[in-house]
Amino acid sequence: MLINETLSDCRFCSVISQNNGEDPIGSAGTPEYYLIIEAAPPWPVEMWLKPQPMSQQVLDALSYVWAQGIKIRQLAIAPDRQYSIPGYKHVFHYRRPAGLFAEYEKQEFIVPDSEIGALALALTKEPEKLSDFANYRQDSHNIRELLVCTHGNLDVACSRFGYPIYQKLRSEYATNTDSNLRVWRCSHIGGHQFAPTLIDLPIGHYWGHLRPEILNLLVRRNGSVKELYPYYRGWGGLDKFAQIVEREIWMQEGWSWLEYQKSGQVLAYDQVNQEWADVRIDFTTQDGSIQGIYEAKVEVSGYVMTAFSSGENEPLEKIKQYCVSHLWR
Repeated sequence: MLINETLSDCRFCSVISQNNGEDPIGSAGTPEYYLIIEAAPPWPVEMWLKPQPMSQQVLDALSYVWAQGIKIRQLAIAPDRQYSIPGYKHVFHYRRPAGLFAEYEKQEFIVPDSEIGALALALTKEPEKLSDFANYRQDSHNIRELLVCTHGNLDVACSRFGYPIYQKLRSEYATNTDSNLRVWRCSHIGGHQFAPTLIDLPIGHYWGHLRPEILNLLVRRNGSVKELYPYYRGWGGLDKFAQIVEREIWMQEGWSWLEYQKSGQVLAYDQVNQEWADVRIDFTTQDGSIQGIYEAKVEVSGYVMTAFSSGENEPLEKIKQYCVSHLWR
């Protein structure tokens, strides 16, 4: 864990955010793809722009995706003494399905270090070469991956508050080798002010302002879902205003909502000031036995001051907070 020598003088953005009551909902990333590569920290700030620690082939693969205008979330995960194999690295690729869906489609590979770049190109630019990596493919569709941001080089709040959450999750919830849960330290996932932050894959949930006492509910899903309300940043399958609505629906529907296939669209919104939006969420069970539509209005409920990064002289900014003023099924 990276700790700045002048940490005692630092204003942590996540502390300011929590103290001022900033709601994290609507801040989840919305990628079409995830490319997640095992790489030893420390991770430089510009790790996806310079060929260290990633190879030039990995950077070429990402450049190709960016040039197509495709939204991808690239992440590094730290090696783990239980999960990792010397001389090999994990590579995960998640794809957002078309239409209504509940989870991202997952591929996992464990490849020799020298093959990481070629695999990244096959996953993004040269799909005809993906068969070359069939022997490295892992059958891990049943495994849930929790990625906790500890990227202190980007913002000290991520290491200061992320690492203890990672340690608790890793030591208390992912100790069994036969477990269907793995916990990783990961690079920047966005939203420093919500540290400690976490992505839950393959479902694509983003979490922030996490506290140790809420982790059991987040992992086990065995209590009142409403207790998770203030920590939920949103589901990556929906855009900002739809994320705000989806949280309210989840609180009403309960845990069964996670199994529903969903899609969302903004029907109309205030394009000038972003004061309001009308949202529609379609949902169905996998077998189609239950299906329906939610419609909602999202409106500004107030304002808070927040900091987007940590530092003694970082300015505070005034941002809008939203609520769902009408929701009907």
